[in-house]
Amino acid sequence: MSPTYKRILLKLSGEALAGSNKTGIDPETVAEICREIGTVLAMGVEMALVIGGGNIFRGLSGSAKGMERSSADYMGMLATVLNALAVQDMLEKQGYPTRVLSAITMQEVCEPFIRRRALRHMEKGRVVICAAGTGNPYFTTDTTAALRGMELKCDAIIKGTKVDGIYDKDPTKFSDAVKFETITYDETLSRHLGVMDATAFALVRDNNVPIIVCRMLGGDIRRAVMGEPVGTIVRNA
Repeated sequence: MSPTYKRILLKLSGEALAGSNKTGIDPETVAEICREIGTVLAMGVEMALVIGGGNIFRGLSGSAKGMERSSADYMGMLATVLNALAVQDMLEKQGYPTRVLSAITMQEVCEPFIRRRALRHMEKGRVVICAAGTGNPYFTTDTTAALRGMELKCDAIIKGTKVDGIYDKDPTKFSDAVKFETITYDETLSRHLGVMDATAFALVRDNNVPIIVCRMLGGDIRRAVMGEPVGTIVRNA
C-alpha cells in the first residue's frame, strides 16, 4: 500500500524537543521523535521539517517582557537553528541523510535556504530541515511551515502535537471537549481554535493544501501519511 502523500512538511514545536522538561533539548525525546520520522522516510516519502524554538527562546514572549520585537524575533529564529542541528544530528545517527537550510545565512553551520536547492535535496532522499523561520521578524514558525510547504510543493502539512487532533476546547481541561474529524480553514479561524495563525492559514487556504493535526508520537504521523483516518484534517469545504 503506497502513501497517500508523497511529499510532506512536518511542523514540530520547539517545546516538543524538551520532553518532560520545560526548556532545553532532551536527547532521548529527540531520538524518539526521529524514530517516528524514520518510519515515514522508510516508505520513500520526501520530507521537510520546520521546528519552532520555544524550548529555548520565544520572540513574542521576549517582546511582551519589554524587548524590542525585531530583536526578540531574531533571537527566536536563532533558537530554531539550535533545534534544527539537534534533530539533524539524531536523524543522521539513525541513518537518514539531512540538510539544514537556514533563512539567515550562517555558512559555517548550515546551508542558506534556496528553494531549488531544497527541492533537489528532497528529490535525492534527504530530509530538509528549514531553520531560522522566514528570516524576517513578525512571522511565526506556523507561517514558515505554510510558506515552505508551498515553496517545496508539499502534498500536505502535518502538525505534530501532544493531542490527537483539533478539539472545540482544550481536552486537557474539559472532559466534554469534542474532536473534529475534519474542519475548514475558515471555521478554524472563526472559532479561534489556535491551530495556526491567520497568516499561515491564508497561505494554505489559497493553495488548498490540507493540514493534518495529529499526535507527534505513537505512529500517527505515519498513519496520516498513509491517508488513514487519524487526527484532524483542515481543508477547504
